Formats: sequence, C-alpha cells, structure tokens
Amino acid sequence: MVFLCNIITTKPPFYSYQKLSFTNVTMWKRKVVNAAHVSFFQELKVKDEECERLSRVRIQLEQELEELTASLFEEAHKMVREANVKQAGAEKQLKEAQGKIDVLQAEVTALKTLVLTSTPSSPNRQLHPQLQSTRGAHKHVRGHTRNKSVSDSFPTSTPQPPSVPAQPTTRQDRETDSVLFAEFLMWREHPSLDRSSAFLSRIYREDIGPCLSFTRCELSKMVQSAVENNSLTMEPVAMSAVPVVKASAVECAGPKKCALSGVSRPCRHRIKLGDKENYYYISPSSRARITTVCNFFTYIRYIQQGLVRHDAEQMFWEVMRLRSEMSLAKLGFYLTEQG
Repeated sequence: MVFLCNIITTKPPFYSYQKLSFTNVTMWKRKVVNAAHVSFFQELKVKDEECERLSRVRIQLEQELEELTASLFEEAHKMVREANVKQAGAEKQLKEAQGKIDVLQAEVTALKTLVLTSTPSSPNRQLHPQLQSTRGAHKHVRGHTRNKSVSDSFPTSTPQPPSVPAQPTTRQDRETDSVLFAEFLMWREHPSLDRSSAFLSRIYREDIGPCLSFTRCELSKMVQSAVENNSLTMEPVAMSAVPVVKASAVECAGPKKCALSGVSRPCRHRIKLGDKENYYYISPSSRARITTVCNFFTYIRYIQQGLVRHDAEQMFWEVMRLRSEMSLAKLGFYLTEQG
C-alpha cells in the first residue's frame, strides 16, 4: 500500500512545463493504480504458490512421520511379542528341567537307600534282583544295572551236595584271606576301573576272563568290552513268535543256537553291543555268565561313586560273593524258570 500511495502522489511528467486537464490527470492516476494492482496481485500469487508448496511439503512430512511412527510401534509390538514367546518357552523348559531334576533326585535317593540297606549277609532284594523269584525277570535289560534282574542267574550260596545219610547240622563259616583283603584295601583308597591294580588284575585273571571266555573268541572280546563300557543291552525273545528281523538290524545265530558258545540250545535272550545294529542270541548259561560279570561291575562302580556306605570288610565280602557267582556261572550253574 505504501508503494501504491507513492505512485498516486507522484507528480505527472512535464508538470512544470504544461498544464494538464483534470480528466487527463484522472486517467493517468487510474493507469498508475491499475499497474500497482497488477504488480500487487502478481506478488500475491507468488506468495500463494509458495504457501501452497510449503503446505504440500508439510503434509508430506506429516505423512512420513505418521508412517514412521506406525512402523516403530509395529516393530516394538513385534519385539514384545517375540520376547513374550521366548519367555514363555524358557519358563516351560525351566519347569520341565526342574521336573526332571526332581525325578533324578528321587531316583538317586532311592538308589542310595537300596545300597545303604544292603549287606553281604542280607543283601537288599531290590538292589540284587538275582535273589528274587525267577518269575520277576525284566522283559528288557539295558546296561549293567538292569542286567541284574535275570531269571537264570545263580544262587548266592554254594551248591548243596547230593543227599547223604543224616549227619550233624553244619553251618557255613568264612575266613578273610589277608592277601585278597590287602589288595582290596589298597584299591579302595583310590577306586577305579583300571585293571592295572592288583585287586582288579586278579579278578580279571581268575574270574572275569574265564567267565567271559566263549568259543567265539572275537565276539567274546566284544562282549567283555561292552560290559566294561556299560553299553551292553540284553532283552528277552518271545519263543512262541517267529523272530522279526528289523531293516536296520542283523540278528546273529538264531533262537536255537547260542552265538557265543555255538552250542545248540533254546535261546530266550539276545544281546546288542553298544550302538551296533547286530543282535546275538545267547543261551541261558551264556546269559548267566554275562549277568554275573555285570553285577560285579555294577557293585564296584557303586563303590567308586561313593554310594556304598558299609565298612571295608562288608564291602570285601560282597565282592567275594559276586566273585563266587562268576565262578559258579563259569562252571555251568544257573537258575532256570520253572513252569
């Protein structure tokens, strides 16, 4: 408006040289005003266009900001959901692990109770199932600790002689061998399964070796290695059913021939060595020999792990009893199921 006022108050050209009529002056002023209006509206148009452009920029920025905000919220919700899912999974795994720990602790407690309540004179029948009725044999045996539940293991006492005329009542006495006891005490100070010790070296030489010495020498060595590694599996075979050969397994010998001794006998059990796929049928006598060795290894492992709380003499006589079972099994004595 200041610019317009300046134009209106400006004197017309040649004002000082000639005198213009009123009409001419009016027309000249109108032209000046019109020119000012045109210039003003052009500037206004430029300003409007600039405002419109800035408005579009603002709208675009607002849209981008909204999209970015929505994306951030969506990503945050996604992260929260994933965190909740992971937390729920972790809590579930924790509960399962705690449940397994409780079960294992209960099993360890029960095992310690069985070991602590077993003595050489009156062994716990749950810890030594070979003392139970032969009808209570397991249907599937895995490793040393389960091989003890067998139907054809042997008696815990020496065989009774044939019937003789009535004689005075006798009892079985025992006397500790000082050499054997000294070897056991030395081994007990640092119990291990290393056969280089005098204690285990003697038992390997006098009991384990002969007990696991079968006609098939190579297979006998494999069986002894599996027993030592606690990786031998033993399971019963249904005699009334035809053996089924699995696609991933090869069964050696057959239900009427022992794979270890080669003797033709009804084989009610078969063994598997470690992770190998072969199954071997074994006779009752071979099974009893393997079982007694497994029983021995199980007990000395208990001692090694500190699960046996008896004094040295009680543990020594339990070892001697297990050695006597291996000797009887080697000689062919074993229990068999009746009826």
